[in-house]
Amino acid sequence: MRDFREIPAGDCRRVKYILHDIDDTITDGGKLGEAAYSALWKLFRAGIKVIPATGRPAGWCDLIVREWPVFAVIGENGAFVNYFEYGKLREFLHPSVAQEEETRRKLEEVQAACLKAVPGCRGAKDQFSRRFDLAIDFGEDEPKLGFAAAERIRDVCLGFGAEAKISSIHVNAWFGHYDKLSMARLFLGDICGEENIRDSVIFFGDSPNDEPMFYFFPKSCGVANIRDFEGKIKALPAYIIGKRGGEGFAEAVDILLEKRYSQKFQQLI
Repeated sequence: MRDFREIPAGDCRRVKYILHDIDDTITDGGKLGEAAYSALWKLFRAGIKVIPATGRPAGWCDLIVREWPVFAVIGENGAFVNYFEYGKLREFLHPSVAQEEETRRKLEEVQAACLKAVPGCRGAKDQFSRRFDLAIDFGEDEPKLGFAAAERIRDVCLGFGAEAKISSIHVNAWFGHYDKLSMARLFLGDICGEENIRDSVIFFGDSPNDEPMFYFFPKSCGVANIRDFEGKIKALPAYIIGKRGGEGFAEAVDILLEKRYSQKFQQLI
């Protein structure tokens, strides 16, 4: 991982989209701080389209796309995208998404098995807002169980034939062959008509469920807490920023805009 300050100015000028995880990538201690939220507005004013790509639920994503300065939201680890088109809120479902009623029944079985196999884990508090996936909390609320417990939860989910990814706070499980990356490629290619997303995107993340994005996007950056998972994931980001979480994201945005606009940068802040 190279220091994000080394990213070439030419790469910054070609960026059209910023994709980023939410929890522990733009948040600190569970809160979206002033610096990170301000960074989103700087990108908005600069004409760079921001797309959070998150494991958070449909209910949260509806709020985010309506009230944050973002272009779209990829939710529930790639099950859907929410975006506005001609003033109307649209939803694009991944073709691999299973029927909601059938999915819910199967995920209830998975949850029961996880709760039995890993004492102390629990369904995430945002589960009521979810449509297509299951979130098992191992690190958002107390007690914090650690990464080894998350791996055991993931293995239980995989045993049911589900897809399962570990974030910094939850293990997410779903039925269907999709993830953040496959949805990003579909949305940017099919809906937005973007021909070369590898060149036009920077992705920011912090945890194992961001690994496909780190692998695919040559301009990927981890906030400093990605180091917590070194040795636990195979594909690390190309770049890293010196600060953790939202403070790191804000620092990286300032570097990006400074390299992109040089003297014009001061007008954006």
